[in-house]
Amino acid sequence: MKLAPRPCPLCGSTDHSRILVESNFDPSRLNTYSFASRKIPEFMHFRMIICPDCDLCYATPIPNLSWFHKEYIEADFDAAIESRHAAQSYAECLKKNISSLPALNGALDIGTGDGAFLGELLNLGLTRVQGVEPSKAPIACADPGVTPFIRHGFFEPGMFAPETFNLISCFQTIEHLPEPGDLFTSAFTMLRPGGCFFLAAHNYRSLAAKIFRGRSPIFDIEHLQLLSPRSTAALYNRAGFSGVRVLHLRNRYPLSYWLRLAPLGEGLKKRVDSFFKALGLADATLSLPAGNIAAFGFKPSAAA
Repeated sequence: MKLAPRPCPLCGSTDHSRILVESNFDPSRLNTYSFASRKIPEFMHFRMIICPDCDLCYATPIPNLSWFHKEYIEADFDAAIESRHAAQSYAECLKKNISSLPALNGALDIGTGDGAFLGELLNLGLTRVQGVEPSKAPIACADPGVTPFIRHGFFEPGMFAPETFNLISCFQTIEHLPEPGDLFTSAFTMLRPGGCFFLAAHNYRSLAAKIFRGRSPIFDIEHLQLLSPRSTAALYNRAGFSGVRVLHLRNRYPLSYWLRLAPLGEGLKKRVDSFFKALGLADATLSLPAGNIAAFGFKPSAAA
C-alpha cells in the first residue's frame, strides 16, 4: 500500500509541523468492520496534522482513493439499533430549527447508512426525501419504508440538479471525504434559496478528544479529517452559506454502545458488559456530550 502526502483539504496549507497524533496503522488488523459505521473502535489512524491556518485536523499521508472506495463498498453493518438512536438525536436537533426551512418538500441525506434519518424526516412531515449511501450492507438492513429512497453509490458533485432540495443533511460523513470543501459547494448548489445544510461531525477540540487523544474513537483509519468549530464555520463560509450556527451536540445511546466506544481492554469491557446485563441496564440509554458538533448554514435567498 502506497501512501501519498496531501495539503490541507480546506485551505491548501502544506505546513505539516503541528502533529496531533502520529500514525498508528497496522494493515493486518483490517477486517470487514473496519470501514463500518459505529463499529468497535480499533484505535488505528493515520498521522493527523492540525492546520495552523484554518484549524482543520487532517490525515497525511494517506492511501489512494480507490482503496477507500473498495473498503466502504464491502464494509459490514451491525449497528441498526445505534443508527436509530443517532437518527433520533439528529431529529431532535432539527426540530428546533425546522421552522427556518423555506418548505418541507425535498430533503437529501448524504451518507444515509440504513436510512434511519430518512424515517425521522418522514415523521417530521418532510416529503420527497432521498439518501445516498456507498456501503451495500446497511442498505440491505434498511426499513422497507425507506429503502426505495436510498441510492447506492458515492455522492458526487452533479449527482442531483441545482436547487432541488430545501434541506441537505450529512452526519459523521464529512470526516470520510477526501475533499470536504467539495461537499459544501455541492450542497450550496443543490439547495434552493433559503435552504439549509445540516451537518454533524466529530470535534477534535472537544474535552473528550483532548483527554483520550489517540485512544479516542474519533481518531480512526476511516477519518481523513476532523473538524473544530472554527474549521466548520470556515467550510460553510467559503461555500457561500449565511446564518451559520455551530452547536454542541448531545448523543443518546444504550449503555452497551457507550461501553463499546470506551478505550478499555476487551477483557474489562466484557466484565462490565456482563455487569450491565445482570442488572438489566445494557439497553438503558444515556445522553452525553460526546464531543460532537451540529451545524446549520443557509443558502441566501434571492431577496437577500
